[in-house]
Amino acid sequence: MLFFTQCFGAVLDLIHLRFQHYKAKRVFSAAGQLVCVVNPTHSLKYAPTLCATAQASTEQGILPPCHHHEVVHDPQLVPCTCPLFSCPWEGHLEVVVSHLRQTHRINILQGAEIVFLATDMHLPAPTDWIIMHSCLGHQFLLVLRKQEKYEGHPQFFATMMLIGTPSQANNFTYRLELNRNQRRLKWEATPRSILECVDSVFSDGDCLVLNTSLAQLFSDNGSLAIGIVITTSKVHSSEAEM
Repeated sequence: MLFFTQCFGAVLDLIHLRFQHYKAKRVFSAAGQLVCVVNPTHSLKYAPTLCATAQASTEQGILPPCHHHEVVHDPQLVPCTCPLFSCPWEGHLEVVVSHLRQTHRINILQGAEIVFLATDMHLPAPTDWIIMHSCLGHQFLLVLRKQEKYEGHPQFFATMMLIGTPSQANNFTYRLELNRNQRRLKWEATPRSILECVDSVFSDGDCLVLNTSLAQLFSDNGSLAIGIVITTSKVHSSEAEM
């Protein structure tokens, strides 16, 4: 009986996962789009953040403390860019992707157009949904966060970060699209570099921002499907032609 119960539970989980994929594909029916179901994760770092501490120290003319008792801080090293944790790791930009995948178990999805299906939108803030997107020869980090910008009023913030330099980020444009019940909402912008702090992006509001009622309007049974499209910017394309 115990074996039967466990097998039956696994079958139900598989059916639920397939149903989530079907709902997303029903909303975003464009050919070639991949669907990724992303479960929420409660952030473990909502204390003074690593990037906030570094920014404050820089403004005061003080370099952040070096790891491993180093006397000189290597300017080519970047801190961990995962917004979920206060991770002390730092390394070169070229190995950020492997660190995020191996240490923080962040999944990566490949394709020009994908659907980001965030589940359990009803969970209390702060909560994050994160995935990496490999496209056009680069890797991007999509972060969706439920956070109370004002006490008692949670909001949803979504942005795309390029795992690269700011000059590389200026070569791309990303679009986030919500589509349900004959309503469509789009946000289009230039991605920010992962060298910038994602917390400051949300604080500035330079991202897709949804209040609770608007998020519920586009959600389906507690899940929010966001279509993602990344293209090269028109300015960069025209310069290449010249």
